[in-house]
Amino acid sequence: MTTMTFDAVSEHRPGPKWHARWQRSWPAYEAWFIARGGESGPDARACRAAMQRHMPELISTYDQLVAIAGGSNRAARFLSTWCPPTYLGGCSLAARADDSGVRLVRNYDLSPDLNEGLLLRSEWVRPVMGMVEFLWGLSDGINDAGLSIALAYGGRSEAAEGFGITTILRYVLETCTTVAESLAALRRIPSHMAYNIVLADRTGASASVEMRPGGGAVVMPDALATNHQREGTPDRPAFTRTYERHAHLTGLETPAAELHKSFTSAPLHQDRFGEGFGTLFTAEYDPEAGAMRLIWPDEQWAQSLDAFEEGNRLVTLATRAGWTPPEAGSDWTMAAYVDWVQVGRDYAAGRGQPMETYVSAARQTENTTTAVLQGRGERAILRG
Repeated sequence: MTTMTFDAVSEHRPGPKWHARWQRSWPAYEAWFIARGGESGPDARACRAAMQRHMPELISTYDQLVAIAGGSNRAARFLSTWCPPTYLGGCSLAARADDSGVRLVRNYDLSPDLNEGLLLRSEWVRPVMGMVEFLWGLSDGINDAGLSIALAYGGRSEAAEGFGITTILRYVLETCTTVAESLAALRRIPSHMAYNIVLADRTGASASVEMRPGGGAVVMPDALATNHQREGTPDRPAFTRTYERHAHLTGLETPAAELHKSFTSAPLHQDRFGEGFGTLFTAEYDPEAGAMRLIWPDEQWAQSLDAFEEGNRLVTLATRAGWTPPEAGSDWTMAAYVDWVQVGRDYAAGRGQPMETYVSAARQTENTTTAVLQGRGERAILRG
């Protein structure tokens, strides 16, 4: 067994609470940004210009976040998520509407070291609550119009010019009220990698969209998704079991109000945390009620936009026998260095190494990166 802390925070505009989160998380993200080649990306001016061109409604919020973060060039580039380093994850998604209601349900599958565990309610453009990634983007969420959205990795690691998908999801929830409006935005804004998105709104409308690297959004026939797309071959289908999970979702006949039950057991629910692929949480969104639940094996946490309660939960995550959890007090900073794509490929090929091996390699990266930065007269904020 291992544990993970989840926080619920409410702050209408970026302020002291967001700043505290930035100070807590930025050292790890900065380490990841440097180690994964972010320094070779577009400069801060180009990043802001891309934000102004594609997401003008968020430019004032973006400027405020950059200012709160200290205004550095690196922070501005990171927060824009314009042409960021590549990253990946798992996830299963489905939306359904029937006589029992409207629901969007997702499993978030990744290493527990690589998720912020933050549910944030804000009113930057409009009321929104959702699970945060990259300090202001969203992996899933809902707004006051009842529009809900969630993402899944599209299965291919190639990248092109575009935004990080979590910022795109933030933009959709801040500016759109229906699935139809969302589809127009997704067709217009380029994603830097392949991602699958599922949406649902208060009317019962739903959609599944494949986002292609560099731009392009293809609407799929069923409102469900895992980790592959109609075109191209996913990087590690045997490891992620994406086709097995997709087939399971396709065959489900569960009523909308009970859809979450299918996500808490195999093959959708994953317990391979030591391989970077475990279900950290199941999120169920209710567009009609403007509400959501985070669900784990032994507990759940209900929230709504109208009655949001701050707090935190220490959650026990079930794991397969034989996996040793991280040491007490460890954080996810060092894991930011680990090449999780290679971890997945190693395990998929049957040559997986103990996670300590990858962490040792990460420490070598840390030492090299620190030396380079110090040689340039810069202060490296890298924790081990």
